[in-house]
Amino acid sequence: MTSQPCDACGKGVRIAGGIGDLWNFPTSSSGGMTLELVDGSEHFLCFECMEQLPGDREPTAEDVADL
Repeated sequence: MTSQPCDACGKGVRIAGGIGDLWNFPTSSSGGMTLELVDGSEHFLCFECMEQLPGDREPTAEDVADL
């Protein structure tokens, strides 16, 4: 199992695929993803933090920092 910390909350998030899954074949999916925001920044966020991003406009790095 491979994990990466969420850029907003710091929680370790499972990442599906990769060499770690080659040997143990877990059935669960990833717990987050990398987002490229309109300001050109990239952030790996867990799904819980992604749900907290603004839905009425395009999120920015400032919104991620505010989480």
